[in-house]
Amino acid sequence: MAQKRSNKNKSSKFNLQKIKVMVGKVILYFILVSVLWVLAYRFINPPVTLLMIMKNIGRKSDGKSFKLEKKWVDFKEISDNMIRAAVAGEDQKFLHHMGFDMAAIGNAYHANQADSTKMKGGSTISQQTAKNVFLWPGRSWIRKGFEAYFTILIEIFWSKQRILEVYLNVIEMGDGIYGAEAAARSYYGKSCRDLNRSQAAMIAACFPNPIRWTPLHPTKFIRHRHYLIMKNIKRLGPLKF
Repeated sequence: MAQKRSNKNKSSKFNLQKIKVMVGKVILYFILVSVLWVLAYRFINPPVTLLMIMKNIGRKSDGKSFKLEKKWVDFKEISDNMIRAAVAGEDQKFLHHMGFDMAAIGNAYHANQADSTKMKGGSTISQQTAKNVFLWPGRSWIRKGFEAYFTILIEIFWSKQRILEVYLNVIEMGDGIYGAEAAARSYYGKSCRDLNRSQAAMIAACFPNPIRWTPLHPTKFIRHRHYLIMKNIKRLGPLKF
């Protein structure tokens, strides 16, 4: 009887050890693949993202047709007005933080605790880029953990200019519209390199919810955001990358 218990304990310890080894390998492989993935996108422009795919699956389930308007433009081809409007509207400390704005995160947390019906975000441009390029849509602590992990990776392996270039080419800017070039052509019939300050600020004003809001029919709230972004652009001055 004692021998059987001893053998059972040895078997349990062996199985536990195997599980630990397996988990260790999975974690190691994940880190290796994710680092290589991030390094690749430092030089290769993301052709499509999981968000774009899932959004179109949602369109199909709603009986709508496939829609994916996007055209990659290099950083130097994006209007300085659009670049500054994005930073002014979404992340004014973008050039100075390492991926996270702890003050903004703290403010968002306290605001959401006070009124959970109006969720306020504290994500930086780096966090939004990581979320849009590497992850799936939705809200969960698991996804937030992955978002933080990929944010750290792109801050390590990409330049600030590359982060902003990818951000302005992949984020959703309307129903089936992704990136500044597609948005500029859809809303104003011109390339993003030709956007004036007011047009760029209006597009950026709709970033928080581009499906609900549109630059073509701005609500009172969007007009106020547009006003604030225009003020912040002047306050920012030239951006030095």
